Amino acid sequence: MNNAVKANFTAAKVDRLAAIMGEALGYFLVSVGALGLDYSLLVGLTELGHLNYLISAACGFAAGLALSYLMSAAFVFREHRLASRQVEFIIFAIIGLVGLALNEGLMKLFVDVGGMHYAIAKIPAAGIGFIFNFGARRLLLFTNWESRLGSKNLNAIHCPESVRPRTFS
Repeated sequence: MNNAVKANFTAAKVDRLAAIMGEALGYFLVSVGALGLDYSLLVGLTELGHLNYLISAACGFAAGLALSYLMSAAFVFREHRLASRQVEFIIFAIIGLVGLALNEGLMKLFVDVGGMHYAIAKIPAAGIGFIFNFGARRLLLFTNWESRLGSKNLNAIHCPESVRPRTFS
């Protein structure tokens, strides 16, 4: 590989890494806002609305998930893999539920096996959950593989119109 090709390849990798880091920062900020909404509804509905904390937690989780999707799709990720926003949201929610299960499992492990206080155990569990959610959502929903790999590589896969890749200008 000659020096010009190496320089172009390296510059492209740096640009790609910068884009990923920008998306990660934006996703982190969106996640903080969604967590704030989630937590506010948990406490508000439980304390002021006198709902059971599990019902309040479910309401908060659902509202935080919806806010996270809307903000991520509109402001964080530049590419969308699917044409259907409904299908995109369903997959976004499924990833969130898997992330929630991962968080619960890690909390149990850190508290019951590791002997950590639950409030301390939440910190690494949330960090790992954040990385999982960001990575899975970015790879499965917000990376247009057709534009990256070329349509020739994807022609063998038949996709219904609702799940075909799309991009925004």
